[in-house]
Formats: sequence, C-alpha cells, structure tokens
Amino acid sequence: MIIDSHCHLDFKEFNEDFNNVLLNAKNNNISGMQTICTKIDEFPKILNIAKKHSNIWCSVGTHPHNAEHEKHISQDTIKKLCDNDKVIGIGETGLDYYYENSNKEDQINSFLKHIEVAKITSIPLIIHARDADDDIIEILTKEYNKSPFTGVIHCFTSSYRLAEAALSIGFYISFSGIITFKNADEIRNSCKKIPMERILVETDAPFLAPVPYRGKRNQPSYITETIKKLAEIKELTVEEVTNTTTNNFFHLFNKAKL
Repeated sequence: MIIDSHCHLDFKEFNEDFNNVLLNAKNNNISGMQTICTKIDEFPKILNIAKKHSNIWCSVGTHPHNAEHEKHISQDTIKKLCDNDKVIGIGETGLDYYYENSNKEDQINSFLKHIEVAKITSIPLIIHARDADDDIIEILTKEYNKSPFTGVIHCFTSSYRLAEAALSIGFYISFSGIITFKNADEIRNSCKKIPMERILVETDAPFLAPVPYRGKRNQPSYITETIKKLAEIKELTVEEVTNTTTNNFFHLFNKAKL
C-alpha cells in the first residue's frame, strides 16, 4: 500500500484523463492520495473530488503565492472548512520568497492564520518552504512554544537546518521526485540524515515528475520511482520504505481512513 501524501488532482492538467490517472495509480499499488488546496476559492471543487472517491482526501488552505489575493480569508473561515471528514490537512501554507507572487507581510499573516487553525483543530499543517528558511524556523519555533501543533514540510528542498528545526518539534519531512534529479545531491544528503520514521513521500503532481519521467506531466503512479530512490538512499528495501512511509502518513494525518 502506497500513499501519495501531496498532489493537485484539481489542476487543469488532469482534466482530460482524470479517470485514467486514478486507474494508473490503482495499477501501481497507490491506495490513497491527498489532493491539496492552494486557493480557498477552489476548495469546493477539491472537496468534491475527495467526496467522490473513498481513497482520496483533501486539505484546505491558501498557498503563499495566493496569500495576497486571499488575505480577506479569515481564520474562522478556514476552521469551518476543516469540519469535514474528508479534510485531513491544513494548507498548503508557508512562505515563498523565491517568486514573491505575494508580499512577505501577506504571506506571514496567512501562515499565522493557518498555524492557529492547526492548533485549534489538531489537524496537521502542510508547509511550503522556498528561500524562507530563517523566517519559517523562527515562526514555527515561536508558535510551537506558545502551544503545540504538528505538520509536514512538503516537497523538501530547504537547508538541513530547517529539517532539524522541524524535526525537533515533531514535524515530518516529505520528499518528492526531486530526489531522483541529477543535481539534487544536497537534498539526498539531508534525506540520509532524517529518520525514516519522520519521512513521507509525495508527487506534487502535476509538477516535478521523477526520473525517468522528468519533463512530463507528473501523476500519482510515478511515486514508485521516488520510493525506489528513497530505498537506495536509505539502504532499505522498497517494501520497507513503502510500509514505513505509509504508516507515517496515517500517523500524521490521523483523520484519513480507508
């Protein structure tokens, strides 16, 4: 049993062959997928996908790219949308200073709203981190010291320093197909040091297809390549990596039921 902990099944790239994508996943032993919200405005569509399929769950949240556009969204609104059995995660939220599609102030304010909802609901936070390690470490540490919450750094590409800070407060680290890329030695080195008991796997589909599919539209079935590479990095069997990452997923996202 394999779980794709983070994909975007509502994106237009899946409009033409959605059912085939799900069939490919089934044929490759992918038993569950979490489809991730990036805009609260799109949440009804995302929830509808999850409701139609027993093995698909969803999150609710505003991606840092959309923080400025959705700064009117209140903490209470996010909290109310969490009140559904299919909603197992909050996000993806976080900070992205690489593109700065939204200004830093709006990103930080949005991030803090999501953290508060995670504290109130005990639903895990899904964090997007890019070129913002210092601020994310500071915010996570400060907020956790006020009152605890849990979550995952998704599609990990940050410094090991961020991984250490996240692990120290009980967070998980999720790896995508990037670990198969030729130029990803630093990420693979971080992966070696992170305990298997704290690792999840994801596709981030339709983005970041792993080798040998790099450059193509990604899909949940391709997660098998990420698992193979993770097994190689950790010197474990594919079966061991599959079992551990699946158990980790259900331990973190404890609202998820198959």
